[in-house]
Amino acid sequence: MTVASAYGARSAEYTALFGDIEAAHPDDRALVEQWAAALDGPVLDVGCGPGQWSARLHALGVDITGIDLTPEFVRIARARHPQVDFRLGDVRRLDLPDAHLAGVLAWFSLIHLPPADAPVALAEIRRVLRPGGGLVLGFFDGPDLEPFPHAVTTAWFRSPTRLAADLERAGFQVVRSVQRQDPGARPCAVIVARAVESEESLP
Repeated sequence: MTVASAYGARSAEYTALFGDIEAAHPDDRALVEQWAAALDGPVLDVGCGPGQWSARLHALGVDITGIDLTPEFVRIARARHPQVDFRLGDVRRLDLPDAHLAGVLAWFSLIHLPPADAPVALAEIRRVLRPGGGLVLGFFDGPDLEPFPHAVTTAWFRSPTRLAADLERAGFQVVRSVQRQDPGARPCAVIVARAVESEESLP
């Protein structure tokens, strides 16, 4: 079963659990909202699911588009948030010109990418971001590239250290890294990064 079909089969259940922004941790909401407020230009919500993050940032005045692999999620997001632009899309093959975006939000949307596909996705995100553009990545923090049985379909842990190195190789500079362990939940982390010019030196 593909990721899209796995989520499609459980799209209603997922939406009931996570489809409202109030389900997000307050610290996560504050981080993403602060990040988005500093951007000037279009933003892409990669793996937008039922559209809760896109809708929240749109309400704050952000020019945002949400994309998802799962047709059911795109239909749900459009029905719930008709004021926002939602489309089918794949982070590995973004239908956007080079240096088009001011920001990309990838909120736990790369966790199901097989390890070999992650560098492809990061390179594609870098391609569509302007120099200085922002990226927020949410992910599960654990033994690097170890698969685990996510409730919907197989996912992979990533360590913040390894992911930061992968981002730097893809043309990003890590600005901030946050780790958190909530009771009864898997450890998670967020990395905030910015796209750098190819000639910029990285730390």
